[in-house]
Amino acid sequence: MEILRYTAFSADPAGGNPAGVVLDATGADDGAMLAVAADLGYSETAFLVPREPGCVDVRYFSPLAEVPFCGHATIAAAVAHSRRHGPGHLAFDTAAGRVEVSTSVGADGTHTAALVSVPPRTAPLTDGDLDALLAALRWRRADLDPALPPRVGYAGAWHPILAAGTRARLADLDYDFAALAGLMAARDWTTVNLLLRESATVFHSRNPFPPGGVVEDPATGAAAAALGGYLRELGLVGPPVTLTVRQGEDLGRPGVLTVTVPAEAGGGITVAGTAVPID
Repeated sequence: MEILRYTAFSADPAGGNPAGVVLDATGADDGAMLAVAADLGYSETAFLVPREPGCVDVRYFSPLAEVPFCGHATIAAAVAHSRRHGPGHLAFDTAAGRVEVSTSVGADGTHTAALVSVPPRTAPLTDGDLDALLAALRWRRADLDPALPPRVGYAGAWHPILAAGTRARLADLDYDFAALAGLMAARDWTTVNLLLRESATVFHSRNPFPPGGVVEDPATGAAAAALGGYLRELGLVGPPVTLTVRQGEDLGRPGVLTVTVPAEAGGGITVAGTAVPID
């Protein structure tokens, strides 16, 4: 397999979230794909198997396990495909469902990709799960922003959504890795989307990812899509609306995710960003 290395949601190779990309994984079995992902050590690697023109099967592996969907690896793979074959539209058939992706090239040569998520939904976060989650994070209920109630959001993968009341609380991330990993594995949560709302349309985000063997994901497209669905379902934004999610700043890998929330209930959330090769 030809293994490419990209970073998504940044035009700087030192920013955003690194992902592995294999544009043609035809014939590779689960063990081979997991071995590649583990060797790379990135939070995810995307493996594409081309079918008819404009349509590919895609699987995503963290260093420890397969995940149903990954936003930043989708953006990275789409840009890698665009650089190899030219921009346009692609259909990514994932374990979570079909994800439509489009790519374009700016006048400065920057490649941008936009994905449209599967229909998002939210679910309650029980008091017991909230208490266990806060304990693993070493947070308190008083640390939360009461304007953004805790929920679990989905747009291809499940993510608890917790909003901090202050930027200082979000910046001070020191969690119990084993406890959080065990809770997330038991609940089939992919990352925890920790947020701070800076303004009506600007959010800061951090995403612990212990199930994947990664302390923190630098830029999380699937969680950003789930956030868009959560905000629409709870009436916390007035769609149609475009949001900016800033992530990775606390890790020294800043990235920007542009999230477009359509007005129609159940409509897929668009997440867009740039991607560039790492080497």
